[in-house]
Amino acid sequence: MVGKKSGKALLREEGLERTDNNLELTSWPSVTPINQKNYYTEYLKRDDQILALRLQNEERLNGKVRDHKDRDRALALAPKVEPTGSNGDVDMEDEPAGEPAEEDDQGAGSKTIIIHPGSQNLRIGLASEPLPKTIPMVIARRSKQSESEEGGGEPRPKRIRLDGGEDEAPERAFGDEFNSQYSQMSTALKVRMRNNKRRLLPNSKELVVNYNRRHEPDTISEHNDPHRIDWTELPANPEKAPEYFTGHAATRLPDDSKPRYRLYWPLQYGWCNEKDYQSRRQLYQDIFLILKEAIRSQVGIHRRKDYAQYDCVFVIPDLYDRTYVTSCLEVLMQELGFGRLCFIQESLAATFGAGYTSGCVVDIGAQKTSICCVEEGMAIENSRVNLKFGGEDVTEAFTKMMLYDHFPYSDINLKRRYDFILAEELKKKHCTLAEVDISVQLYDFHLRAPRQDTRRYQFKTYDEVFLAPMGLFQPSIFDNSNKLRGRHKLIPRSYDLYDSSPNDPVSSAQQEIYETILPVSPPSNGLSNGDAPTPSRERPQAFSHLTRFREDPDATPRSSVAGSPAPETSGTPQANAENGLNGARGRSPSPIREDPLPVLPLDQAILLSIAHGARGDERKTKDFVSGIMLTGGGSLTPGLHTHLEQRLKELKPSISKDIMIGTPPRELDAQVVVWKGGSVFGKLSQTNDTWIGQLEWDRLGSRVLAYKTIWAW
Repeated sequence: MVGKKSGKALLREEGLERTDNNLELTSWPSVTPINQKNYYTEYLKRDDQILALRLQNEERLNGKVRDHKDRDRALALAPKVEPTGSNGDVDMEDEPAGEPAEEDDQGAGSKTIIIHPGSQNLRIGLASEPLPKTIPMVIARRSKQSESEEGGGEPRPKRIRLDGGEDEAPERAFGDEFNSQYSQMSTALKVRMRNNKRRLLPNSKELVVNYNRRHEPDTISEHNDPHRIDWTELPANPEKAPEYFTGHAATRLPDDSKPRYRLYWPLQYGWCNEKDYQSRRQLYQDIFLILKEAIRSQVGIHRRKDYAQYDCVFVIPDLYDRTYVTSCLEVLMQELGFGRLCFIQESLAATFGAGYTSGCVVDIGAQKTSICCVEEGMAIENSRVNLKFGGEDVTEAFTKMMLYDHFPYSDINLKRRYDFILAEELKKKHCTLAEVDISVQLYDFHLRAPRQDTRRYQFKTYDEVFLAPMGLFQPSIFDNSNKLRGRHKLIPRSYDLYDSSPNDPVSSAQQEIYETILPVSPPSNGLSNGDAPTPSRERPQAFSHLTRFREDPDATPRSSVAGSPAPETSGTPQANAENGLNGARGRSPSPIREDPLPVLPLDQAILLSIAHGARGDERKTKDFVSGIMLTGGGSLTPGLHTHLEQRLKELKPSISKDIMIGTPPRELDAQVVVWKGGSVFGKLSQTNDTWIGQLEWDRLGSRVLAYKTIWAW
């Protein structure tokens, strides 16, 4: 019986059987599909896949190899000595092995340049030097008019003129608002002095006004003046005059020189000065020329090829503009050609210079005041505060108050170079915040102008010397009308590439100041270009806002309802501030955040910064209030430390015993503490991983900052 055939046998008989010759259907390599349930990649998850970190590790490894070779060479050249150890091993930490490390440390300091630019001064020097060189951060360029002749020769501070073109009386020259605030401050000072049992003369103001009104100056011949100023001389032929001057030579140019020169200050109020420039290229070019001339004259580097042998530490503000930092990176690495570069923030540099591990750094500069809490070598991001007033505002307020009391030199104009130098000198000599110094005092000064005989004036003062620096605690007395003019006219804001939201650094403390100044109803976009009014009328709202956290000393102040819709049931103080920040970042770009001028009394701003830095932690709060350090030229006012400490204790009586205002140690000048901290930071060889080399700059550009900054870029 024949069995039944299978299907394969039938196909074989009919010739339809499938044959496999082991040939692929295509030569294209087949890719195994990804398991969608559990897939994994190592892309950019290891340090060796990131160029900046890979070069950093290679440099560290090469340094170890070099150190071992130097140590072996030193041991080979050293005389033969018997081993002193019990096990017969030679001590590897002997004196010959230690000498190369010491030489390397000194060499790093002598080849590292520290640059700290400011709104008024530039401090520059080698890390191996004890103190920096200070020069004005200004450049003078040839122009049709000097700055004192622009705008029809309108003086600064601006006076009110009558219909006939004559000046108004000094008591009414600055408007009713200034007169009212000045009178209120003077009355409050009298009440304060009476409460402190200090003697007051009833006719002190009359004595000052009557003396200043009738005084006439004395003339001194220029050759009889031992302290005459050496003004910058120009060639007789105007066509041979240089195109620009920088530093002290620029400030000592006569206002009526031939040809005329105009002063340009590239940095103003902590950001780029876009108001006085017509192009961004010209602004960056002036910064480059000022740095180049300062390095040539103060450091002694004349050839561009020598820059590659030097490293640079560049100090930037705590709340910076990303565009400014990337532009400085391009200027220093591409235009100047430094070998390596690193950035450090001002508050962190101040702690390095003073030797603080934790504290609250208050930097009072010429045109801005920055506050930031530092903990264990890291700046707390949400505690950063930037206020747009400083020592130059005190100078202008002091000039106004003296003119109000019939200052004998009534023609003073801060736009003139020699008058500005005179006003700064008078402020440094006579302004104080010590109540014991308030009395009718007789002073004198010498007015030195180019190609004129020296004039000696005598004048009397009373409470002007105290009320002018008191503007730090009542900033509405300052002229804040033009500080936002031209903002973002040339340099646009930095936006994120993915969601097109502004990515400049922000802090919850600074955000709260904006929300305090802004009215409840947001202003129209018509004010987006800087003509914002002085926020003096919002002052009652600021006081009530900070009174809330004065009642609870350990609580962080919450954001206002207008800016942060966080629920009231949130139990952690951090949640309200973070929700406000996230809401601000999630919204579409709006000019509202640029309209208000960040102005707040100094004592309230310090407590606000500490509250956001401590986040309700009682231990951190006590550490910060007991480690408040004042730096900058504006902190040199006599009596400021005591007066600020007293005001802070009045605002926070619950922790008054812990509040302490410190000064930089070792009798270090408060103006150079930040630069000194940059010098210390630049000498760190083993722990400093923030150096940016030329190879990293060429390959990555400004993207390298994401891997080479201590803070979150």
